[in-house]
Amino acid sequence: MTRRSDEIAEGLSRVRDRIEVASSSCGRNPAEVTLVVVTKFFPSSDVAILADLGVTDVGENRHQEAQAKAAECAGLRLTWHFIGGLQSNKAAAVASYADVVESVDRAKLVAGLSRGAHARSHAIDCLLQISLDPSGTSGRSGALPAEIPALADAVSGAGMLRLRGLMAVAPLGEDPAEAFARLGPVRAGLLAEHPDATWLSAGMSGDLEQGIAAGATHVRVGSAILGPRPPIK
Repeated sequence: MTRRSDEIAEGLSRVRDRIEVASSSCGRNPAEVTLVVVTKFFPSSDVAILADLGVTDVGENRHQEAQAKAAECAGLRLTWHFIGGLQSNKAAAVASYADVVESVDRAKLVAGLSRGAHARSHAIDCLLQISLDPSGTSGRSGALPAEIPALADAVSGAGMLRLRGLMAVAPLGEDPAEAFARLGPVRAGLLAEHPDATWLSAGMSGDLEQGIAAGATHVRVGSAILGPRPPIK
């Protein structure tokens, strides 16, 4: 293995161990948690190394970079997650390569995603991004909890889109466990109307344990595996 392969293998092993410990500590099976490795700003060569190490899911959050990287890595049989803020005029383009779009936060995105999925003849798995920011604050992207039911209906009613569940990011400066606890009632309400929407993407490098304790089925981890992000070019 190359030195870079060794670095990535070590980081991946540490994160897999964290997932196993976190799952076991709350009585969950580690196999229930899918690791999505966030490859933002890292080269396609790193993606190839990850695939060789058994990674099946990778995440990107900038359309132009994601589109190019997915094309370069087309032969690797990876599941590509788009996890960044999505502009409505880019939705169809993102659906041309993404297998999962985790950042559906408004109904305006639905038509474009559906159009792109139809053009590709490939159904897209969709997660509704919910804002966990306290009321009255401006923070990360996401739909308000009260907006989730209508957004869920819009996605589930669109052609070639599969409503899979929720995605959330803990607000900066708040205890992630407390933030993720707010997901419970919203998730229960979603499942009552859409029983197949069982996915929950919550937890990153610094708070994957809290995400798993809150029921996460997917965690999004970048720096803990790949190291500090390279400078933006």
